[in-house]
Amino acid sequence: MNLKLTFKRKLYIFLMKVAMIFSTVFTVALIAFLLFYVLAQGIRNINFELLTTKPSYLLGKIGILPDILNTIYIIIATLIIVLPLGVGAAIYLTEYAQNKKIVKTIEFASETLAGIPSIIYGLVGMLFFCQFLKLGTSIIAGALTLSIMNLPTIMRTTEESLKTVPQSFREGAFGLGAGKWRVIRTVVLPNCLDGVITGCILTVGRILGETAALLFTAGFAHALNGIITGLVSPGATLSVALYVYAKEQGEFEIAFAIAAILMILTLIINLVATLISKFFKLRSSI
Repeated sequence: MNLKLTFKRKLYIFLMKVAMIFSTVFTVALIAFLLFYVLAQGIRNINFELLTTKPSYLLGKIGILPDILNTIYIIIATLIIVLPLGVGAAIYLTEYAQNKKIVKTIEFASETLAGIPSIIYGLVGMLFFCQFLKLGTSIIAGALTLSIMNLPTIMRTTEESLKTVPQSFREGAFGLGAGKWRVIRTVVLPNCLDGVITGCILTVGRILGETAALLFTAGFAHALNGIITGLVSPGATLSVALYVYAKEQGEFEIAFAIAAILMILTLIINLVATLISKFFKLRSSI
């Protein structure tokens, strides 16, 4: 009987190991295939003229410089809006809020917001920001909509990171006579920057890949504008431009080029965020 149970246990462990190895290999292979296929199809279509000019339908030229700038504008505007709100809300819920029922209610509402489809955010953003607030179809309307979309992500990652800071750090700072805000600013926040940076990475990734909400709020114009003019004007981000070129115009070569650029941008952003995280960790350990 014991030999039979031992055999079954060993067989079960072996099958679980095989299943985990297969899952790992399949996931890595899928990611590698997507990266290789998109980059192989896209990089060969990227050239200097494509990156540095705007579209000219009269001359038959296609350029994505306006789309690159619009993407940068909307990333900057969204982060400026959502970071103070998300980090501030997380600090309040973790460090100041005393009523646990209110905290749980806010966390439940935040998790509910995170599960709402982006096209609903786009519809609400169009009705509220574009029409009710009379911002029109513009980058700033898209940034405000994306801020609401990404607020739960920033809140959750920051909140979880704040909870990982040992309570002894706070108690030691209080014992030295520091006030509540000073403890948070000088002790707690420097030790939870990983969560804030993680939230930023996830937010930027979602902004780069968002299409549905921006079609309703930011539009799909390919006009070349400065940052001030661009914020109050309609404009297509790279993901929206990819959709327009692939679905509406059938320019699949340009669509793959934009997809490759988006992947490269995502890799660069992750690399920069990792380096920043390591810098702050090194600085806090000194």
